[in-house]
Amino acid sequence: MTAEKNTKAPGAVLKRERVRDHILELIESQRPGDPIPSERALCADLGVSRPTLRAAVDELVAAGLLVREHGRGMFVAPQKITQELVSREQALSVPPAAGTWSSRLLEFTTIPAGARVGRKLRLSPAAPIVYVARLRLVDGTPMAIEHLHIRADLVPGLSAQELESGDLYQHLREHHDVHVREAVQAIEPTVVTRAEAELLDVPELSPALLFERLTSDTAGQPVEYVHSLYRGDRYRIVSRLTLGPAATTAEPLPGHHPGIPPGDFAHRDTVASSTRGDVQQAP
Repeated sequence: MTAEKNTKAPGAVLKRERVRDHILELIESQRPGDPIPSERALCADLGVSRPTLRAAVDELVAAGLLVREHGRGMFVAPQKITQELVSREQALSVPPAAGTWSSRLLEFTTIPAGARVGRKLRLSPAAPIVYVARLRLVDGTPMAIEHLHIRADLVPGLSAQELESGDLYQHLREHHDVHVREAVQAIEPTVVTRAEAELLDVPELSPALLFERLTSDTAGQPVEYVHSLYRGDRYRIVSRLTLGPAATTAEPLPGHHPGIPPGDFAHRDTVASSTRGDVQQAP
């Protein structure tokens, strides 16, 4: 089954994703301190239930993007302070993470890009994208939930099997001559919603790491936008900063990279990331 042929009705994961994107679009179009519509108004506009909307709002409040004020409503949060840990002299190589990684598909369909994702991928809001949600497991244990938004014109033959095996970039390279070169990635702390907690087998409001990544090809054209939620109790980033010239440069090892599925960048395409580090599982 290809992405183009999959026209099933969107499920709960996709519905939450669309609600989240709509609210993020509101946040990004306003300034810190500006109000956003009430939950009742947003439910009416989006045609979703109060619990579905509240789950998305709770996630954005926990991520520090929205502020609730009792009796007043919801407001855009103050802007975050960002420090970019990217070498401008040369690209960073990223060591692999531990464990045997696998995937379980939660959603796989073709939808319009929408305003926010379309802007990131430099597409019209009406342009088709492949939306994929998948649960990532390490040695059979749930570790992360990934939401992928891929330009549909690049993956006409993309299959569910390829996504479960994590060979997306290999598929692009071998079948469409698309070579990914750069990934700009941001990482923030957050907590999991009830639905996310059920998938990850952790308590509601457990700590988590939110990864957002925009991947581009060798011509600088965006290929995919991904945001992923990784368990905070089992996933750790260790930064290694180079403060001076090194005598030799070690070859990167193959394997899973922080926030990037196994098989991705496996042929040592350049990766520019907000952090550089390995992942260690908690005892």
